[in-house]
Amino acid sequence: MRRLLSTILICVMTVAGADSIAEAPYAKLAHGVLPAADGFRGIWYANQPSGDEYKFKYSGGLATYPQQHHPIAIYAKAVDKTFFVYGGRYADRNRLLHMVSYYDHQTRQVARPRVLLDKQTDDAHDNPTLAMDDKGHLFIFSNSHGTGRPSYIHRSRKPYDITSFELLKKTNFSYGQPWHIPGEGLVLLHTLYKGGRQLHATRSRDGREWSKPTLLAKVAQGHYQVSWRHGKKIGTAFNYHPANKGLNWRTNLYYMQTDDAGRTWLNVKGEKLDLPLAESDNKALAVEYESKQRLVYMKDIQFTADGRPVILYMTSRGYRSGPQNNPRWFTTARWTGSEWDVQQITQGDNNYDFGSLYIESANQWRIIGTTEPGPQAFNTGGEMAIWLSNDQGQRWRKVKQLTHGSRFNHTYPRRPLNAHRDFYALWADGHGRERSVSRLYFTDREGSGVWQLPTEMSGPFAKPAIVNR
Repeated sequence: MRRLLSTILICVMTVAGADSIAEAPYAKLAHGVLPAADGFRGIWYANQPSGDEYKFKYSGGLATYPQQHHPIAIYAKAVDKTFFVYGGRYADRNRLLHMVSYYDHQTRQVARPRVLLDKQTDDAHDNPTLAMDDKGHLFIFSNSHGTGRPSYIHRSRKPYDITSFELLKKTNFSYGQPWHIPGEGLVLLHTLYKGGRQLHATRSRDGREWSKPTLLAKVAQGHYQVSWRHGKKIGTAFNYHPANKGLNWRTNLYYMQTDDAGRTWLNVKGEKLDLPLAESDNKALAVEYESKQRLVYMKDIQFTADGRPVILYMTSRGYRSGPQNNPRWFTTARWTGSEWDVQQITQGDNNYDFGSLYIESANQWRIIGTTEPGPQAFNTGGEMAIWLSNDQGQRWRKVKQLTHGSRFNHTYPRRPLNAHRDFYALWADGHGRERSVSRLYFTDREGSGVWQLPTEMSGPFAKPAIVNR
């Protein structure tokens, strides 16, 4: 049996007192020391076979998927480390393991990743998200895709530590986006599958006891959202699925925010919203795309220094992979204080191409994304590039292509919360049309290099290898 599986089995038997994997679900390992994996490997996942040369609607190495999961990495200044979670796998099986590790900015090493649990699926929608409280305790939110599997909330036993966790709650939620508000506690934005994808929010002081979920939006067949925190403000941007068109149709752009840890919700003008939102034409509507027959794919959201939201998304003509649905435009919508300023940036070649948005100063904005064609053209992801705007998103220029001549497509570069310039984006790669290995990477703010996380580790720490300059 491979070293990773043996290590996990020994820890299961030691911690849970069981003598088989089936008798000891890995979630129970959070009551003791987490087993160490023998390297960084990402989950490979595909969705909706298409029966053509592109094979799938989306696919590839999706360790940092999906875009509805925020945050998955957090920089902690107190210890000068970036903690992160991702969807890993066994050395010999493509089955989803929830993993946690960190990058030490002083030593420039990564910690050997720890295995939180085996999710008993290969579905990357179940990937974890991360929060951190005022004292440095890590909270890992293990998502589920719908209601077929449970979700979990775990908390590290010690601050800034990945070795031992306790299970706080077994429940069900999808696309969890946990935000810690200093002095307030946790706010979890999430989706519940109740006759569609309904958006909810729930609160907790300590992660153990949670308020009854507040239903935010349930228009037609539901929504996909992306959110972020700015001080005590949490903003969420979302689309909607019209009735009788199927879940592959998604359109319009909406925005709402809360300044009191999810108790009340406002539109961008500060007007209180009557919840739940139930009609497509409502006070949260930012940009209308339905009449234009344009699909809207959420990517990211950030805030200017004065707290105004900027939303990154993609518009498309249809859901299927391939050139027939071009042009696919990476687009920003910026709230000016009186209106939404909408600007197109560059074209992608798949609806699930992704970029992270960084607002670094009053004028300088950055996108790190899979904007360039990859080896599996028109499949998810591609080659990585950095784009800059020095006029609040009015004009963009590609300043650096980070990867070249790759064997696989790169996918889902993610921005850490409080991102440190030396660990500015985290992503994975994988073949776009067939199951493959998947490796994990990161880059710094300037794109001075691309570092690969080690696929094999025998000690507690290792230095990532630079693979591109």
